[in-house]
Amino acid sequence: MAGFIGRCRVLIETRELKLDIEVADTVSALLQLPANARACYVLAHGAGADMRHAFMEKVAVGLAERGIATLRFNFPYMEKKQGRPDRPAVAHAAVRAAVAEAGRLCPGLKLVAGGKSFGGRMTSQAQSKAPLPGVKGLAFLGFPLHADKKPSSERAEHLAGISVPMLFLQGTRDGLADLGYLKPVVEKLGPKATLHEVAGGDHSFAVLKKSGRTNEEALTEVLDTLAAWIDRLA
Repeated sequence: MAGFIGRCRVLIETRELKLDIEVADTVSALLQLPANARACYVLAHGAGADMRHAFMEKVAVGLAERGIATLRFNFPYMEKKQGRPDRPAVAHAAVRAAVAEAGRLCPGLKLVAGGKSFGGRMTSQAQSKAPLPGVKGLAFLGFPLHADKKPSSERAEHLAGISVPMLFLQGTRDGLADLGYLKPVVEKLGPKATLHEVAGGDHSFAVLKKSGRTNEEALTEVLDTLAAWIDRLA
């Protein structure tokens, strides 16, 4: 199915897909491919909401307006409407299936992977165990460094085993990523890692009214930064 989206009237092809997960059942996926696409972002959802959540839709539409395709997908637990997230091995298999499908459906496009919170972390874990074929970089929309307001950096230990560039988009009010802990992690990773702080943003980049700007403006900053970073990837 094709149609126009967004303020820029971008022509986009939308495909409803099914992914076969090697160690689990089939899950739903959604490819949104703008006519002028130059890259594809495999966009995994967070722990508490599926691929069709409003945040995921806004990101996909915003990136399409910027010439970047997205492939969203459900993790098996979300497809079955179960509350508890999948075991890492199952989540990693889902990420690999989505990356493989994106590579098949978007030949010639620069391939990037990552996603929102839990989805981004599962993607990075999968990459650390064995490189995701064709992926040039990982982009995290709110990396969940630790449990809410329980600062720690243990969840970042696997990042040292990743060789591709990484982009951390983080709100300065993110309760799941104390910048006092995240900044040293990024610095230790060296030039392959980039941290972009969204002033006043929470874990989903929402800002307070007193900040003087809207949630839409904060998300625009996120998407502009992500698109520019993708363009700079080799």
